[in-house]
Amino acid sequence: MNSKQRAALRAAASTEPPLFQCGKEGVTPSFCEAVDKALTARELIKISVLRSSPEAVREAATNTASKVGAELVACIGNRFVLYRFSPDCDTHVLAK
Repeated sequence: MNSKQRAALRAAASTEPPLFQCGKEGVTPSFCEAVDKALTARELIKISVLRSSPEAVREAATNTASKVGAELVACIGNRFVLYRFSPDCDTHVLAK
């Protein structure tokens, strides 16, 4: 992913609310399963990390991205954005 694509994804995600919250359990298999399903349906999602999470925001973001096969677009404050191309998605965020 190049910098222009990353900037376009950040802009698209800026107005979207977070779909998930990573809380005191951290990145669990059930959390990753839900994120995986959401990425298949939407391609681009925002996740919020609560203060009670045992992992830092960057750590939770990289763990989640690696487990679901997604790319980490941005990590800002207590939120991060993930992207994964999905042929099943109705509206594609990036044209490939």
